[in-house]
Amino acid sequence: MKYQGSCHCGNIKFEAEGEIKDALACNCSICLRKGTLLWFVPATQVTLLTPRENITTYTFNKHIIKHEFCGVCGVQPFGEAVDPAGAPTFAINIRCIENIDPLAVPVHHYDGKSH
Repeated sequence: MKYQGSCHCGNIKFEAEGEIKDALACNCSICLRKGTLLWFVPATQVTLLTPRENITTYTFNKHIIKHEFCGVCGVQPFGEAVDPAGAPTFAINIRCIENIDPLAVPVHHYDGKSH
């Protein structure tokens, strides 16, 4: 299935292909504050519909994950990193995907605070 998503103001838009079977809620210092529910998708299945110049990036701690957000409205539609096998991966905030009910998606909790 192909999903479309965006930040609040539409400055960042994207499409992602796959099946949303579940999402991850992380309790690390940034995810907990933002309230993101993350769906992990290989980068090859994500298409940015707006220029990269529209994306603001924040990194912290080990500077491994690019926490990407809109500099206009502040919403974080996704982040980028590599999976354990080294493949580029998007962590898409399912709260930014159109026409889905994020409350209907099973959520797994990850203890990012301890890692």
